[in-house]
Amino acid sequence: MLVNRRTVRIEWGDCDAANIVFYPRYFAMFDASTHALFEKAGWLKRDLIRQFDIVGYPMVDTRAKFMVPSSFGDDIVIETTISAIRTSSFDVLHKVLKPAPEGEVLAIEGYETRVWVGPHPDDPKRLKSRPIPQEVIRRLSEG
Repeated sequence: MLVNRRTVRIEWGDCDAANIVFYPRYFAMFDASTHALFEKAGWLKRDLIRQFDIVGYPMVDTRAKFMVPSSFGDDIVIETTISAIRTSSFDVLHKVLKPAPEGEVLAIEGYETRVWVGPHPDDPKRLKSRPIPQEVIRRLSEG
């Protein structure tokens, strides 16, 4: 599968009073990392919306396992890949890596399930899942 790595500097506003990242901030970073993976596959989100006549790929489930905290000024690497693709949904795996004397250590594993959606044919105010196009599957599957 295609993998994207991006470095993120932890900012003052990411942290709580204990000077560790306030956990919801990671989910915003994961969202940006998912979009960056699609960019690496060749599409900005607006281009996907236009090319495939979709509304987007909203998240329907998420969770994370936190192992090592990060603090203001730390540089972390978020490694993002698709871990499963189904007819109209896909799973995303985010690994947050921190530099350590022995190399990179796994600090967090984040998980998302997203659904490929367009407007509902009977009511454009509602959403309806759609099959993920083969071209998208192919590009995300390339490694």
